[in-house]
Amino acid sequence: MTLPAFFDVFPALDLPFPESVVSTHAVRSDAGLVAFFRVHEDVSLPPHSHGPQWGTVLAGEVALTIAGETHRYGPGQSYDIPAGVVHGVSIMAGTVAIDVFAEADRYPLKPR
Repeated sequence: MTLPAFFDVFPALDLPFPESVVSTHAVRSDAGLVAFFRVHEDVSLPPHSHGPQWGTVLAGEVALTIAGETHRYGPGQSYDIPAGVVHGVSIMAGTVAIDVFAEADRYPLKPR
């Protein structure tokens, strides 16, 4: 799945992965952060916690372990991670997802 070309002007996130592994575009406001993720290689994040997060899978597959329980999410499926709940994730190559964070500074924007 490709995202609309006008997303390309949105800033990228400064993630601990090269853009060849995960590419991003984001919209930030004082109230939160909306991030568009395109995953080019399989990625895993270890258990961690932060403020509330909601996401939906547009293409591919996400395996989320939330509070010790693992579920797989595919296209059209959404997930909700409450504030402070420990979770980890495995994201398969080819996944496109939208994540919304209640913390505007969850990930820094890359300098232009």
